[in-house]
Amino acid sequence: MYAVVKTGGKQYRVSPGDTLRVELLDVKEGDEVTLDQILMIGEGESVTIGSPLIDNASVTAKVVKHGRDKKVRIVKFRRRKHHHKQMGHRQGFTELEITGLSGAGLSATAPAKSNHTQESNPVEASPAPSSPPAQSTARRSETGALKFLDAPDGDKDDLKQISGVGPVLEDTLNELGIYHFHQIAAFTQADIDAVEAETNFPGRITRDEWIKQAEDLAKG
Repeated sequence: MYAVVKTGGKQYRVSPGDTLRVELLDVKEGDEVTLDQILMIGEGESVTIGSPLIDNASVTAKVVKHGRDKKVRIVKFRRRKHHHKQMGHRQGFTELEITGLSGAGLSATAPAKSNHTQESNPVEASPAPSSPPAQSTARRSETGALKFLDAPDGDKDDLKQISGVGPVLEDTLNELGIYHFHQIAAFTQADIDAVEAETNFPGRITRDEWIKQAEDLAKG
């Protein structure tokens, strides 16, 4: 038996015994909470859908702990304005263990302790089949020089608009055949490794978020 419950503006598919993380709740660790915004309840082929909620349906859960997710870094940069601001944010969460659910004439309680843990994403898709790592679009000439041979035609972009790219580094990128934002936006991990090896700046592309900056600049 399972239910789709709404809390913190998000929806989660839960069953008795599941553990999941939701947006921070104002409750104490060890307390029991009742979630009453139930959108759907199902058991086997029997499914009840609310409009939008199911009356007299609820999910009970035990508060396991409170915590904070990994830090998200925010960078605000304005070129030629001497403005570069960095911030960080860690979103709080409450971890719940589902102990039971009821509604639509059905009820269920948690079975023996389960090792199943559901993260904050409500309904996880089946993992995609693994694929081989993307190959670099760069090639080496007969002299051993690295060159992005598929560089598109047209006027080159001002790569200095990317934070961390100065005139000298822009010239180096041009020598490698990199002239446009969308070339950098399409970098694979192999491309990143190849360029950082040529420029002797290990970690810079990832640290300065070149790909994200290039995607934004390519959109205009």
